[in-house]
Order: sequence, then C-alpha cells, then structure tokens
Amino acid sequence: MKFALFNGMGGTTWSEVLDLWRHVDATGWDAACVTDHFMPNTKDRVGDTMECWTTLAALAAETRRIRVGTIVSGNTYRHPAVLAKMAAGVDIISNGRLICGLGAGWQENEHQAYGIPFYTVGERLARLDEACEVLKRLWTEKKATWKGKYYALDDAPLEPKPVQRPYPELMVGGGGEKVTLKIAAKHADHWNVWGGPSTLAAKGKILEGHCAAVGRNPKEILRSAVMVLALSDDAAEVEKLKKAYMARMGADQQKAEDTVLGGSVAQIQDNLGKLRAAGVRMLFIPSFFLPGDKKKTLDRFITQVAP
Repeated sequence: MKFALFNGMGGTTWSEVLDLWRHVDATGWDAACVTDHFMPNTKDRVGDTMECWTTLAALAAETRRIRVGTIVSGNTYRHPAVLAKMAAGVDIISNGRLICGLGAGWQENEHQAYGIPFYTVGERLARLDEACEVLKRLWTEKKATWKGKYYALDDAPLEPKPVQRPYPELMVGGGGEKVTLKIAAKHADHWNVWGGPSTLAAKGKILEGHCAAVGRNPKEILRSAVMVLALSDDAAEVEKLKKAYMARMGADQQKAEDTVLGGSVAQIQDNLGKLRAAGVRMLFIPSFFLPGDKKKTLDRFITQVAP
C-alpha cells in the first residue's frame, strides 16, 4: 500500500504548504494532493483559500519524488480543454508525476458567489463524463476533433504533450454508485473516495460491476481512500476527532467509525489490513484534520505504521 497527504488549500499559507510538501517529499511518502476551491464553505464565505492549479504547479517544481495532484479538481470551474492544457504543464514541470483528479463539483454557494453555472446533479455528472473524454483526446491526439452534448473539439492541438504516456494518471473522485462509479469504470486510471474498509469494499464491488459492463479489467484501476487519521493511544482523543469529522462533514456515527483511522499503531495497522483486503492500494490522509504538530504525526505514521 502507498501513503499520501491530502492538503487543504483553505486556512493556510503558501509557506506552510510548501514546508509540509517538502517534508513529505523527503520522508518516504508516495504522493500529495491539493483541494480545489475558491472560498471557504462557510456562511460568510470569507477566508484565505489558495487556488488549486497555480499552487500545484509551484509545488511540482519544489518537489522531486512524490506524485502530485488534485483531490479533486471541480469540472465546473474550468473548461476541460483549458484544464487539459494546465494539467499537461504541471505534468511537464513535475517530470511526469501528475495525478489529475477530477470530480463533478459540489459546492453550490461557491458557484453562486462567482456566477459559475451549477447545473443539476445529472448534468454535472454528464459533463464530467464528457470532460474525461476531452482530456484524453487532447493529451493523446495530434489534433483532436470530437463533439459531445456539452463540449466539442475542432481540429484542436495540445502541445507540448504531457510527459506520462499515454497520458497523465486520471483520477475520478466520488462515491455515487449509479453514475460516478460508471464514469470511473469507463475512464479512470485511479478512483478515489472518502471512507474506510466497509465503504471501499461495498463500492469496490459496484465498481467491478460497472467495469464488467464496459468490458474493462477492474484491476487496471487504482483504488484509493481518504481517511481521517487519529494516531493516539488515548481513546478519548480518537472519539474527539470522530465528532469533529461528523460536525465538519455532516456524517453520521457509522460513517465516522468507518472513515476515522483511529487508535494505536497496532489498531491502525489492523484497520489498514482490512482496507487492503477491500482492494485499496493507496491511502490519503487529510492535513486539515491533523491535530497539533502535523509533521510530528505524519512522521510517526510513516515510520511506525507504514513499514
């Protein structure tokens, strides 16, 4: 199993993010990804929020080993042809280390604030499906021509091409079982969702069913999970983080029990064994739930749990 950092772009600074990424790059982590938002998801909408792709380009230049990417870039925020160009640039800057994570978009007040069309859930998902097609065509074809319901390409070039062949690792993020997982089965090299062993086992079986329907080997798709880390021998500290997760994410107790990776080193290793048995091969730990000294907690995990 591989281990990665999931770094929030809100409520932080460039120097803090850079310091954390340089640290995980030097201490054995496999990847790091950033969030993609323009403002906080709060009532007053006020708070420092760094832009996803410009920050990622800088981080790609400042790291040497880890894979770098997005969990996940909102498809509604940028035309997929523009995103394809941006992502190719980051793949070149990183020398082929990009994970291009893409999702349908969900934060409605963000769209309303900036006048970005939000669409229905169905249309956002249909646009995500087409966007994956646009990305792959532009990354692989000398000049791409294609017409969908929402997007079209007319003899469109994209040069220089990304470093990765045939194209950068394409991650589809989300857990919607009827449509999102179908899109992942059709297009993704990598599928990511929040949750632990129970969530990933159940949704993984559904993904496999969608893969069978489109004639694809499900083993071609890397499965990754986002879990909240509570590395502590103090049960009260673990319960505190579960409550914080429930409050922030609107989750119930059952979801918290599955998604919070809590307990001692041995307890966490046991839980990771169950996650691996569910077919998961990469774990993302969100920085915005790490208490206290983030680097200290990450170091303890990578030196005591990961081996």
